[in-house]
Amino acid sequence: MNSRFSFLFNYTFEEAEMPRRGFLKGMAGGSAALLGISQTACSNDDPILSLRERSAAGAIDDGKLWQQVRQNFPVTGSLVMLNAANLCPSPYPVQKAVFEMTRDLDSDPSFPNRDKYNDYREESRRAIAEYLGAGVDEIALIRNTSEGNNIVINGIELGRDDEVVIWDQNHPTANIAWDVRAERFGFQVVRISTPMVPESKDELIRTFTDAFTSRTRAVAFSHVSNVSGITLPAREICSAARERNILTLVDGAQTFGIEVVDLHNIGCDFYTGSSHKWFCGPKEMGILYIRRELSEMLHPSIVGVGWEGAVNSGAIKFETLGQRDDSRIAAMKHAVDFHNSIDKNKVESRTRKLAGLVKSELKRKLPGVIIHTPESEELSSGIVIFTHNNINLSDAMYRLYRDYRIGCAVMGGQFAGIRFSPHIYNTEEQIDRAVDAVVDMAG
Repeated sequence: MNSRFSFLFNYTFEEAEMPRRGFLKGMAGGSAALLGISQTACSNDDPILSLRERSAAGAIDDGKLWQQVRQNFPVTGSLVMLNAANLCPSPYPVQKAVFEMTRDLDSDPSFPNRDKYNDYREESRRAIAEYLGAGVDEIALIRNTSEGNNIVINGIELGRDDEVVIWDQNHPTANIAWDVRAERFGFQVVRISTPMVPESKDELIRTFTDAFTSRTRAVAFSHVSNVSGITLPAREICSAARERNILTLVDGAQTFGIEVVDLHNIGCDFYTGSSHKWFCGPKEMGILYIRRELSEMLHPSIVGVGWEGAVNSGAIKFETLGQRDDSRIAAMKHAVDFHNSIDKNKVESRTRKLAGLVKSELKRKLPGVIIHTPESEELSSGIVIFTHNNINLSDAMYRLYRDYRIGCAVMGGQFAGIRFSPHIYNTEEQIDRAVDAVVDMAG
C-alpha cells in the first residue's frame, strides 16, 4: 500500500473502545499528520514540528514548505485542480480525523460514547472563533454558506417600507433567496452593479453608499465574487453601513480559508462560509458569524434538538438542526490546525501569488486574452476569470479536463469565461501547464 495512504487505515476496533482521554490522545497526541505534515514528508531524524515552526526556524525554505504541503493532499498526480472556488480536496489530517471519528461513532453509537463529541464540538467552535477573530458565542457551526445566508435572510424582520441592497455579483442563490422572501413579505430588493473593471476601492465603496437610503435596512454582498473574482472592501462598506444603522451580511464563501479574516476588524454583522471550499475542511460543514449584540433579534428558521439549552447562548442557537454528523463537526478543529500549521498569512500570500501568476502568464503567452478579474491585488484574491475569442466556452471545461487533465469551471453572464482558482496544493509548474493548455485550445 502507498505509504501516503497507509496511516488512514491503521485504525482498529480496539481503538474504538478507548476511553475519551485515550481517544483524544490518539487523535491529537503528536501525530505528524495532524500537525500538517504527511508521514512521508518527515524524515525519521527530524523532530515533529509544525510546518510553520520549521519554516520560521529556517529548517525549510518556501519551496520545500509548499512541496510538503502538497504531499498532504490526495489529488491525482496527473490532475491539475484549479477549482478551489467550488470544491477543494481535504488534506490527509482532516480526512484522518473524519474517518477515525466516524469509525468510533459507528462502532459505538451509545449516548455515553457520543458524549465526548460535545466537547469536540466546542473545541472546533473555539478554534474557528480564534481563526476568524470572533467571540466563541458568535460562531454557529452549520452546514454551508447557503444555509448561513438563509438563516440571516429569513431571520431579519423586514416590512413593506424596507429596502435591502444586494450586489448583482453575489452568488446567484444568495440573491434569489432575497427575492423569494421579498415576494412573501413585500420589502424591496435593490440590485446594484459595480463597474466591470473597477479602478479603485473608493469606486466600489461609492457604488454601495450611493444606493443607501433612509429605507435601507440591510446590505448583502460577497466578500469576493465567485462570478468575477472582484474583491470588495468589506471593512469600509460595513463601516459606512453601520453609520447608517444598516445591517451587513458578508458572504465569505470565497474568503474563508484563503484570506486572513478578522471579523471584529471588518465590523460586519453577519458572515458566512463553507468548509468545503478554500478551507479544505470536512464536507457539508460551514460557519455563521452573528455579532454578539444581534443574536437575540434574529429569528430562527429551524428549532431542533437542544434549542432550550442554546436559546440564550448567542449564535449557537442557530445550529440546532437535528441529528448531525458529529465527526465532521469535530474535524473542523483539525482543519484549523492544518491551516495554522502552515500559517494563514502564508496561505493567503501563496494563493495570491499563484493567481497572479495565472494572470501574468496568460497575458504573456496569449495575445488577445480578456481577463475579467482585476490585476490589482487590492481588488482581487484567488479567483481568475478570463476568455479569448478563439475559445468556445460551451465545451471549454470538458475539453480542458478530457484533453489536458485540468479541473476548473466556466462562468456565464457578463463575466463569461474560464475560471481558474488555484490553492496551496498547486505548483508554479501546474500553472504553466494550465496556461499552456489554454493557449493550445485557443490555437
